Amino acid sequence: MEQPDNSVTSSRAEAQPIKVQPARISRAQSANPRSRIYVRKTDGIWSQLRRRMGWVMISLFLILPWLPWGDRQAVLFDLGERKFHVFALTIWPQDLILLAFLFMMAAFALFFFTTFLGRVWCGYMCPQSVWTFIFIWFEEKLEGPRNKRIKLDQAPWSWNKLWRKSAKHGAWLLVSLLTALTFISFFYPSRELYLDFFSGQAPAMAYFWGSFFTLATYGNAGWMRETMCLHMCPYARFQSVMFDPDTYLVGYNASRGETRGPRGRKQDPKAMGLGDCIDCSLCVQVCPTGIDIRNGLQYECINCGACVDACDDVMAKMGYPKGLISYTTERQLQGGESRMGRPKLVGYGLALGCILMAFIYMLMTLAPVQLDILRDRNELFRQNRDGLIENVYTLKILNKTDEQQLFHIEIEGLPNYEWQGPETVRVLAGEVYTLPVSVAVDPYDIESPMTEIEFILASEDGQLTSRSKSRFISSL
Repeated sequence: MEQPDNSVTSSRAEAQPIKVQPARISRAQSANPRSRIYVRKTDGIWSQLRRRMGWVMISLFLILPWLPWGDRQAVLFDLGERKFHVFALTIWPQDLILLAFLFMMAAFALFFFTTFLGRVWCGYMCPQSVWTFIFIWFEEKLEGPRNKRIKLDQAPWSWNKLWRKSAKHGAWLLVSLLTALTFISFFYPSRELYLDFFSGQAPAMAYFWGSFFTLATYGNAGWMRETMCLHMCPYARFQSVMFDPDTYLVGYNASRGETRGPRGRKQDPKAMGLGDCIDCSLCVQVCPTGIDIRNGLQYECINCGACVDACDDVMAKMGYPKGLISYTTERQLQGGESRMGRPKLVGYGLALGCILMAFIYMLMTLAPVQLDILRDRNELFRQNRDGLIENVYTLKILNKTDEQQLFHIEIEGLPNYEWQGPETVRVLAGEVYTLPVSVAVDPYDIESPMTEIEFILASEDGQLTSRSKSRFISSL
């Protein structure tokens, strides 16, 4: 294990009890945080869990655009054709209410899990955190562990420093380019994109967005990193509204750890008037946002658990019980027991469940064909030369399937009607077919000035049907 900095461990032999207060970040650190924060590698149950979840997220991101589905890719958001393909499901602009429910579901899921587990999304699944840890991995492989990276940055320029820095930034740019092209692949067929992009045949917008997302990824994960979490992410600012004394977060047990100070393994801390914290500062060195968790709850903490693993490792080496820093609640730190069934958490859970059920219902009942009826508003009705009352309609048939369909049209609710226009139409895949028709009825067969009717659209095999209500007007 890498030895802690001597300047930190020997800074004071007997520490005073600390006050719980937000971490202070200087203006220089805020403007140039990478000159201040060098994240140290740690290992442990939470770090391993974070890496595995990060690999799941990255794998899904990279693989989804390459999955085939028939003659297209499985997930493709075709903005030009205004069609969103998600495996067998095709979502049209008429179905975008699903997007509103998806956003509401994501919002309440965020509220629920933040109230329950704090900023667990930030630490384990947020793309900013996942890509930042990928970039840090390249730093460690090419520039060495934390102390070596600090010395390398302080050293004058040499061939060793030049090639290491060049290799690191080259790797960052390659990862950023791959990220950008993968993201664009969700909107542009992936197989065509890579061939066109590197052969110079891609449209100008592909090069623009490719360059934009490459630079954005390179800047965010390579240079800005914790600045995004500290100053630009709105989630960090409003998360405290959802916290309560029973929210699980990374916390430091001050009653056990204070008074902190260095000591040998065989020395009795109680005889020295010390707590379990040896003031090694490893919890600060492994923190990706550079805070000291011992200062209490801070909005900069992303609940990644790196400090928990670092502290548990030190406690095991010292022969002390683990858990000086742990996932806990404010109530537990005060000696109480956390409550799961609190009203706010239950309310968020119920709202999330209702929205989820509504979303699933709408998804399951999403019709592959849609029929809309427009009445002629210039002339509500007319009497033709045969003495029949006639109404004019415009039928719009949307075929959301990937194959052309042959549809038959009929009307329910109107006796002995005469249909003027084609009753069978062929609609291409993804086509909006416009069909003007007129319906005529003998006035002696009509019992009311306004009759509720229903148009029925059915495919040739009867598998696809759609109904749409309208009115037949015979008099004012």
